[in-house]
Amino acid sequence: MTKVLLVDDEENNRDMLMRRLARRGYDVVTAVDGDEACEKARSELPAVILMDMRMPGTDGYEATRRIRSMPETAAIPIIGLTAQAMAGDRERVLEVGCNAYEPKPVDFSQLIATIEGLLNKGL
Repeated sequence: MTKVLLVDDEENNRDMLMRRLARRGYDVVTAVDGDEACEKARSELPAVILMDMRMPGTDGYEATRRIRSMPETAAIPIIGLTAQAMAGDRERVLEVGCNAYEPKPVDFSQLIATIEGLLNKGL
């Protein structure tokens, strides 16, 4: 079973995505902030990370930088998720090290296609 680390500070977002991903056969591990995301990335070694970029405390931008700096997690594909789909956000998300970007609210079919595309590329 493919393990996904889902990082989001909003419980409703986590719950909805976790249930939908689990129904698709993914093993979902969650984190509520960037610090926990870094810890779980290292301990769980997921196949892919879904990272909310805007969270209080350590946000997704900083967490992505940290995950990319650790040798054991540097190659894990990260999909940046943000409700702030403003000009330049996509570029900023990719610049910090995310492999892909998906705006919120999440188009679940598109998210699955992005996950599968990254996993099939071997990223």
